[in-house]
This record gives sequence, C-alpha cells and structure tokens, in this order.
Amino acid sequence: MMRVCHTAAPTAALALGLLFTPPVFIAIDAMIDAVASLVSPAIGNLSFVSPAMGQADAPTKKQSDALNAYSKAVSDFESVLGQRRAQINSKQPLPNLPGQALYLARNNMMSAYKDLTEALPSKIGRPNKFEIPPAYFDADNERLLDEYKALFDLMDAPPVNAQKSDTPFKDVVELAMAIARAKGLDGTNAEAAARISLGLFFAETNGNQNAGNARSNKYKGSFQTGLSEDQDGQRKWAAIKASIATRDPALSQRDDKEEARVGNLDHRLNHWTAVRDALMNAHADLFPQVTAIAKTLPNPIDQMKLFELIQIIPTPTRSALVSDNLLNYRISDPRIMGFLRNNSIFAFGHADRARTSANFREILHSMWLFNAKFEQALARFEEIKAR
Repeated sequence: MMRVCHTAAPTAALALGLLFTPPVFIAIDAMIDAVASLVSPAIGNLSFVSPAMGQADAPTKKQSDALNAYSKAVSDFESVLGQRRAQINSKQPLPNLPGQALYLARNNMMSAYKDLTEALPSKIGRPNKFEIPPAYFDADNERLLDEYKALFDLMDAPPVNAQKSDTPFKDVVELAMAIARAKGLDGTNAEAAARISLGLFFAETNGNQNAGNARSNKYKGSFQTGLSEDQDGQRKWAAIKASIATRDPALSQRDDKEEARVGNLDHRLNHWTAVRDALMNAHADLFPQVTAIAKTLPNPIDQMKLFELIQIIPTPTRSALVSDNLLNYRISDPRIMGFLRNNSIFAFGHADRARTSANFREILHSMWLFNAKFEQALARFEEIKAR
C-alpha cells in the first residue's frame, strides 16, 4: 500500500501515503519555503449553480449536506497539511505517527467527494494527473496532493544509518528470480515472480529503498516489514542458501557481502537483506502457484494486487488461493474489512464504507489506487529485461 492494521500474523505494512508517496531522498532544505503556497489558492468551484445557470433547480438537502461535508473535508485537509508543514519548517518535534492524520484527512476528502458526486453527478470533473477516478477527486485540488506527497517525502526519509543499493530495482528482480528458481519454477514463471515482486516494492514504498514510516512505528524498510517478519525471512533464507549458491554463485557472493556489510544492524535497514527477507517471509512459499494464478488472473497488475493482499490480509488471501474459486471467495469478517479500508480499499464514499462483505473479484477491482504504482513497476521491469 500502500497498512498499519493486519491480521494476527501480519506480513508487512503499507503505512506510507500509497499512491501519493514519491521518492523519499529529499533533504529538508529542499522543502517548499512557505506554508502560504499551500493554503492560498481557492479550493475550486464548489457552487452548484454557475453564473450562466441562474434558473437551475435548487439543490436538495442531500446535495447541500454532501457539498457542506466536502467543503469541510477539504478545509480540514488543508489545515492538517499546513500544520505539519509549519512544524517541519520550524523544526518543531513532530507528533507520534505524524503521517496518520494526513492520511486520514486525505481519505476523508476523497470519501466526501465521492459522496458529493454520487449526490450530484455533474460535479464529476476532468481527469487528474494522479490517475484517480474523477468521481473520487477534484482535479482543482491537485496542489493539495502535491503537498501531501512532499510531506511524506520528508517524514518517510530513510534513517541516516540505512544502507542503500546502487541497483535497487535490479536487486528485487534478481533476488525474486533466484528464490523462485530455488522453489522449482522454470525461467518463465520465475520471471513472473520477479515482476510481481517488483510491483510489491512499488506498492510498499513507491520504489524507494530503506523507507521509514510516518504511519507506523513497527514497519520499515524497502518492503515495510516488522522485525519478527524479517527474522522469519532470515531463517527461511538460510534454509535455501546452499541451493541458491549452487545455482547462482554470483548472487550468493553478493549476499555474503551484504550480510557482512549489515553486520548487527537491523536487516531492514539494508536494501538487499530487507528485500530478501521480506520475500522469503511472505511470498516465496506462494511462488510455485504463480502458474495457476496467472491462469486465473492473466493481467500482470491483477497478479500484483493479489500478492499485495498477502501483505494486507495474509490469512484470508491464502485461504482464497486454496479454495475452489479464488475470485468468488468471500470475506465478511468486519475486522478484515477494516484492514482493507485502512489500506484505501472500500474506503471512499458511504456506499463502499457500508459494505459488510466482498469477494476477491470485487476487492481486486477496488484496488484502483494501486494501479499507477504497479504500472511504474511494469515499466521498470521491462527496462531491466531490456538490459
């Protein structure tokens, strides 16, 4: 997500700003100079009747209520953005989980806009640069999401002792392919596993290595894993390391160097070991199902979405995979529905928030906020293949 709430045995956290979290390697000195640039423009034309429509029907109470709710949600979002920017610019201490209030305010704005466009479809405007469906977002407010992105850039910046890689995307692909081959996949299916894994990297951190997390104190690193998940991945990697060394000595040697480099440091602060351990913890055991998954979900982005659900709701997703009908497997547990909403799935508008159940076909369809990230991952993967 891209997640701070999980099942009892979580695998990772999409705790960043999801679609709106750009590269995090930005120094504070490069921030926007003044909060005024955030809040001064108008929030767009929220009136129901334009000057040329003097004879238009008066809005109904439902429409007026929806308009008022949306106007307040935009104002609240502006307010929390301005507050966080002022704190950062003046180098004030930030509150615990400083990104959470921003994330919730953004969601509230999009949700209120969806309610408004449901009540008054004529309010659906032009496409926006974030590729959010226009029924959920007014393109006149793009500047607010730009500031949202910029703030998460700063708050999710890697810790100073993080160990970066010069080839972060290639590392994900090579590790995933090596793990997949060790699990018995042929070249074609190992490549599919690698493509999916690169999608997960983008879903978790927008492709930014060693990312911090402004929405969680538990999850961090290139795949946003918890400490216990990383340790589980280390144990599983040790079990197949000999097999990988035989098949790919060069990759094994790189792994030895990164192990020596990270030493006693948290493995999640080294891009290579963070990716390796995360894949081993949550996804390696499912790589042998890639062939069957591709038959059910031929679209590569849908395949990425399914594996991302292993991050968000691991237990129900595994149950769906072993069921007779993956796409029609239904979830009705309120706790699981809550996890989905916490990751911007069924989170916008009264109708979606009122849902009490959903099958996997509906869940995948509702993960439209992930599409742009997965498209980026596909483009990067094709670049790596071309080399």
